[in-house]
Amino acid sequence: MSDFKILVVEDDRSVMNLITTTLKIHEYSYITASGGNEAISLCASHQPDMILLDLGLPDIDGIEVIKAVRSWSSAMIIIISARGEDSDKIMALDSGADDYLTKPFSIEELLARIRAAQRRMTYIASKADEKAVFHNGPLTIDYASNVVSLYGEEIRLTAMEYKLLNLLARNVGKVLTHSYIIDHIWGNGMESDIVTLRVYMTALRRKLKKDPDDEDLIRTHIGIGYQMIRKDTAL
Repeated sequence: MSDFKILVVEDDRSVMNLITTTLKIHEYSYITASGGNEAISLCASHQPDMILLDLGLPDIDGIEVIKAVRSWSSAMIIIISARGEDSDKIMALDSGADDYLTKPFSIEELLARIRAAQRRMTYIASKADEKAVFHNGPLTIDYASNVVSLYGEEIRLTAMEYKLLNLLARNVGKVLTHSYIIDHIWGNGMESDIVTLRVYMTALRRKLKKDPDDEDLIRTHIGIGYQMIRKDTAL
């Protein structure tokens, strides 16, 4: 399960130890945060697949964490909280959480919730893979033929540009950090590769503009990374 990463956000040391020990025993890869701001930062830098989130955090409320993360991430969010009122559950779920587990909880139930979320993720991913063509505004990617078109006209990309475009397209709307892109494209996290990444991204962004005045499909987040903007496909 090394490719599947969980972020545990909990300020209670005993609960944190219980959760992380359970994850370690069952061979889940995980990272931890004890506060909301730290959690948001780790989400951006590590792109976890799942977040186990307490609502009662020392700096900001867990609801604010959900809202912040949901603005760019589709990671599964399971709330683990002592707040058991229906209003709390409704607020968390309406803000973007996927599941809600009330403290105290059993380890067996926690693991069952994690497995259920993984099954949903696998199903969603399988449905996404069935789509042979990606559309986003003027951009079309035909995965079967590896053809990229802009406003219906084929554009020529290098192999590296195509790999970068695919990574951004499969995470459309999400901010991908420099390290995340480098790890997925080159397989290492050398800081020197950021310069190489910028060169490729500059060339790719230029090719994705038919006219210099066109709005960028790829947004640069200075010091953080890049994001493909979700566009209206009805052009």
